[in-house]
Amino acid sequence: MILGRHQQTTARPSLIVTGPAAAGKTTALLNVGRTCHLAHTRKNLPPPGSAHPTAPVAYVLVPPGATAKTLITEFARYLGIPVAARMTQTQITDAVCHTYTQAGVQLVLIDEIHRLNPRTTTGAQPADLLKDLTERLPATFVYAGINVTDTPLFSGTRGAQLAGRATLITCGPLPTRHGTREPFRDVITDIDNALDLTHHTPGTLPRHAPYLHQRTAGRIGSLTRLIRQAAITAIHDGTERITKTTLDAVQLDHLAEQHNRPTRNR
Repeated sequence: MILGRHQQTTARPSLIVTGPAAAGKTTALLNVGRTCHLAHTRKNLPPPGSAHPTAPVAYVLVPPGATAKTLITEFARYLGIPVAARMTQTQITDAVCHTYTQAGVQLVLIDEIHRLNPRTTTGAQPADLLKDLTERLPATFVYAGINVTDTPLFSGTRGAQLAGRATLITCGPLPTRHGTREPFRDVITDIDNALDLTHHTPGTLPRHAPYLHQRTAGRIGSLTRLIRQAAITAIHDGTERITKTTLDAVQLDHLAEQHNRPTRNR
C-alpha cells in the first residue's frame, strides 16, 4: 500500500534529557536550541522585508497541573498565536500545527516534562496531545525533566510509547577529570571566555576550578547560577570583575550549600 505524500506514518525519534535537579538539563536544552537557531540563521537568511520570518526552535515549559488545553496554549503563546477563551483544544491545536509548520519550526524543546503523569486522567490528556503533535509537526522533540525514569512518565501504555521513541540522555555532575580530559574546567573556560565584564582578567575562573567544583559539586545549574550572581554583583558594585572573594560571598541553592565546603581557602 502506497501512502500519500502528506501522510506521516510515525513520529520522528525524540530525545529526553534527564538527571537530578541542578544537573544542567535546562542549560543543555537551551544551548541545543541556540545552536540550532544560529545554524539555521546562517544557512537561511530571510529576504529583506520578509513578511514570514522563520522560527526554527520553539521552547515550551510544561505548566504545573497541566491539562491538554493549558499545554497547547503554552505552545500557542510561544509564537504569539491568538487564543480566545471560547476556542476549543482542537481549534488551538490546529492553529498551533498550522503556524508551527508555516514558521518552519524544526526543533521543539519541552522542559519540566516530569510534571506529567500519564497514569492519571489529567496527565494522560497532555501526554496524548504530545504524541499527536509529534505525528503532526515536522519537527524533532527534545524533552527535559528531573529523573524521568523514576516517574510515571515511562510507565503504562503511554509511557511505553514514549520510551520506545525517545533516546535517554542522562545529565549528572561533571567530574573534575575524565580520562585525559577535564570537563568541568572546560565548561568554566567557556563561561570565562563569554564574560563581558570590563575589568575581568581572562583565565580567572579556570584558575579557581577546584574551588568551583567544591562549591557546586560539579552541578552545571549551580555553577552557572554562582557565576551569574557574581557577575551581577560585579556590575552593581562597579568593580566589573569576578574574584574568589566575590564568588565566596554568593549564597547558592540549598542543594549545593548542603554539599558545600568542607574546607575553604581564604
